[in-house]
Amino acid sequence: MNDELPLPHHFDPQRVGEVWKVPYEGRAREARQWAQEHDLRPSSEDRFRIALLLVDVQNTFCTPGFELYVAGRSGTGAVDDNRRLAGFIYRNLGVITEITATFDTHQALQIFHATFLVDDQGQHPSPYTLLSAEDVRSGRWKFNASAAGSLGIDPDYGQRHLQHYVDELERRQKFQLTIWPFHAMLGGIGHALVSSIEEAAFFHSIARYSRPNYMMKGFNPLTEHYSAVGPEIRTGPDGKVIGEKSAKFFQKLHDFDALLVAGQAKSHCVGWTVADLLEEARAHDHELVEKVYLLEDCTSPVVVPGAIDYTDEADAAFQSFAKAGIHLVRSTEPIATWPGIRLTSPAK
Repeated sequence: MNDELPLPHHFDPQRVGEVWKVPYEGRAREARQWAQEHDLRPSSEDRFRIALLLVDVQNTFCTPGFELYVAGRSGTGAVDDNRRLAGFIYRNLGVITEITATFDTHQALQIFHATFLVDDQGQHPSPYTLLSAEDVRSGRWKFNASAAGSLGIDPDYGQRHLQHYVDELERRQKFQLTIWPFHAMLGGIGHALVSSIEEAAFFHSIARYSRPNYMMKGFNPLTEHYSAVGPEIRTGPDGKVIGEKSAKFFQKLHDFDALLVAGQAKSHCVGWTVADLLEEARAHDHELVEKVYLLEDCTSPVVVPGAIDYTDEADAAFQSFAKAGIHLVRSTEPIATWPGIRLTSPAK
């Protein structure tokens, strides 16, 4: 099982930036034939268990022309990342035990969307506006009282929450509140997995009899939720809990021998997910840190020419992860050559 597999005939690297309907029945037949041809065993028989965590590999971030396409400085970042990622999944079909994917999940009325805020003229902020604590304190931007009823709060609470929120972001040295374009809208095509990755995950599921683990995040309208582990701010202005960390991802460090992380964006959801995993691992058992592997060529930072560029911050974060003991690896390198990986053939 140490040898990488060839790419199946249906995979076309040039189509990774496109959206299509996966032909499930045909792919299922091919996957079973592929498993027989390459003697792939059920994932339940894996002795060395590998989980692949795909963070927000959705059309909204990964497909050109969609709302928050993560182009990186190259302009083709997420497409190049997913071309490598899909190939990685197929080549390592026989050793990846489980695929987990997170889905950024939003609606129009959320704290990082323009409709949540107004100025004195009742106008909403433009996409990519950065809000400081002073912007709210001075009244430059205020909570949109017209949204209070739909959110189930009163206007006074909404304003107090907004001030508390930006104050907490600054106190914790997190990114300023960013007004993002409407994205990852629940029920929309942007919310869906990239077609090439959905197809690869489905193929893996059939070939290895492995049920993928899909998780939603980011639905709470009162907080951002970059990290898959938990929201940015977890309490309101009165101390009431509005969101909590999930133990599911930390549990994977116990349940699996290796946790591989890829997805978008390097500067935001991937970076904060890894930071939270690192914090949890340090608090419980530092040896768990060495189970984490970052596919550094399968993620890109947020770059909007003329507006924002988080490349340097993302690179610095990844270097700090490496110094802490997390492995930075490349998808083009055989898994068997990575430090700490001990692949063995399952018992027949």
